Amino acid sequence: MPHLSLHSPFGELTVFEEGGSIIALEWGRGAGSGERTPVLVEAKRQLEAYFDDPRTCFDLPLAPAGTPFQRRVWEAMRAIPPGQTMRYGEIAARLGSSARAVGAACGANPIPIIIPCHRVVGSASLGGYSGGAGLDTKRHLLALEQVLPPV
Repeated sequence: MPHLSLHSPFGELTVFEEGGSIIALEWGRGAGSGERTPVLVEAKRQLEAYFDDPRTCFDLPLAPAGTPFQRRVWEAMRAIPPGQTMRYGEIAARLGSSARAVGAACGANPIPIIIPCHRVVGSASLGGYSGGAGLDTKRHLLALEQVLPPV
């Protein structure tokens, strides 16, 4: 499967592509050399631009595997602008669901950072984060976007 690894402020990341769309972003270096497709090269460019200026918005073809509900949650997350957050309950109210179901969809997000699940927070806490070093990574991403004080 075509993939491309890059260095980030949060360690190595690997982006995966299938059929001309990004399907996953994982922490760590991908095995093997990977194929450098135009979509992967553009994903790397946009990720590097985001780490330099977190107000950067991503404009990539995405095809995350998930249920119809998960995809609706992921689309709602993509609508949260850089530097802003939304509560699990707010997304749930918009989708006619529960905050817990939204949290589960956030945890299943296969393309973190690009689909910004780090921008979804709880009413009394940051909530969870399954990427990188968990909540520490979420805090760093929110600090990068100046939502939280620098960590």
